[in-house]
Amino acid sequence: MISVVGIGNAASSIAAKFFDIPQYDVYLLNSNVKEETKSEFKLKTYESPEEYELNTPDVKDFLKDAHKHIQVFVMGSSLSSIYSLGILQQIKDRRIDVFYIKPDIELLTGTPRLVENAAYGILQEYARSGLFNSLTILCNEHIEKIHKEVNIKDYYNILNDTVFSCVHYLNYFEHTEPHIGNVSKPSTINRVRTIALLEMKKLQENWLFELDAERELCYYMCINNERLEKEIGLHKRLVDILKTKPRNAFRKISYAIYETQLPDFGFCVAHTNAIQQQKTLDKFDQE
Repeated sequence: MISVVGIGNAASSIAAKFFDIPQYDVYLLNSNVKEETKSEFKLKTYESPEEYELNTPDVKDFLKDAHKHIQVFVMGSSLSSIYSLGILQQIKDRRIDVFYIKPDIELLTGTPRLVENAAYGILQEYARSGLFNSLTILCNEHIEKIHKEVNIKDYYNILNDTVFSCVHYLNYFEHTEPHIGNVSKPSTINRVRTIALLEMKKLQENWLFELDAERELCYYMCINNERLEKEIGLHKRLVDILKTKPRNAFRKISYAIYETQLPDFGFCVAHTNAIQQQKTLDKFDQE
């Protein structure tokens, strides 16, 4: 079992998608909660970031039954992300994986920009220090580019479904034996990561965040069961594609192949120990 925690209204919308899957228990912490329950905790709202920092809620009792493995969703630029730092400290005895949803910061100004900068930097430092197991950075702008034709009404639901699907499948892979291949366990220093959706013909990565200084890349390929059974030479063709990708002593590649009843699909997870800098036009203007 894995406990899924959403901190803030937007992050709770992602976490709530795990409710229907019995392998998860879900905890939502946000300001929209009307009545507190075993799975919902009401967060107070304030006017300034300083007030949020001074009023981190005590959630030890609320999360006392959470499992040893906890996956936490945090939305960048949200004032509730300020709470996340204090909340993570309260559950630091568990295995924690944080999924940080990064907004498009080009037009982000004022307090939201300051909050995003702080959360983005501090969460990376927490991950590198070992306070939690991993920090996965996913960017709304990159997810939108992959889907291309997203209407405004369905915008957040499609983005949230993409994040949910990626996380759920990666959890499935971690607990399922592949048909062939073996994804290497990343080095303990490479705690910052991101995810790509694979275009399966050429194993082309569609990254959900541009990660600098990739150290380890893990390819998870789900192949239709009929192809696995009937297509001769498929394994060699896939491995040959992987062999064409850049790799050296500092950029390692591993893979695993799983069976699916669905059309082929896959993911790549990139890991690094490098702090990720903000990438905006402002940075280039200053050079």
